[in-house]
Amino acid sequence: MELFTAIKERRAIKHFDNNAKIPETDFTQIMESVLLSPTSYNIQHWRFVRVKEAHLKQQIKEAAWGQQQIEDASELIVLCADTQAWSDRPERYWANADESTQNMLVPMLQDFYRDKPEMQRDEGMRSCGMAAQTLMLSAKALGYDTCPMVGFEHDAVAELVKLPKDHLVGMIIVMGKAAKTAHSRGGQLPLSEVLVDNTF
Repeated sequence: MELFTAIKERRAIKHFDNNAKIPETDFTQIMESVLLSPTSYNIQHWRFVRVKEAHLKQQIKEAAWGQQQIEDASELIVLCADTQAWSDRPERYWANADESTQNMLVPMLQDFYRDKPEMQRDEGMRSCGMAAQTLMLSAKALGYDTCPMVGFEHDAVAELVKLPKDHLVGMIIVMGKAAKTAHSRGGQLPLSEVLVDNTF
């Protein structure tokens, strides 16, 4: 599917065909495209939990206030971020760069994040957002539908997926084949209302 068509046709789907399956090759292609999403200093601190066990899906559904798409969608991905990835062997994020680039960027990224917990958290959420959009558009390009979700008990989901210390849950995305189309768009603000030149 052409990119701008995928952008226009991507919608948050609430009703999924619970018999539909996503071939492993398609799932892998989607997730490999997600890995090309940008992250600050290339730290790639996103982590993805692919929930496959039915009983765990059911528990997450309960933590998501009974939202049926959790159970019916073909795939359930919990998007997480390691807020301390900046300090975890940072040289690996620039392993393919020349030595002078490595010598510049590795200390720089550590100085940028050290002792800044708000920045560490914000960066994790930003990266989850960019990865989520790549995931949803890649899925749509292959003919699948998605729903990004923040309506759930984050602490409960974190416990269910055994979230490591210093990680956070950004959102859940479910993916599959729509059983029912989305409602019409609620109403998009005009570009003139959200775009300004130079300053507000």
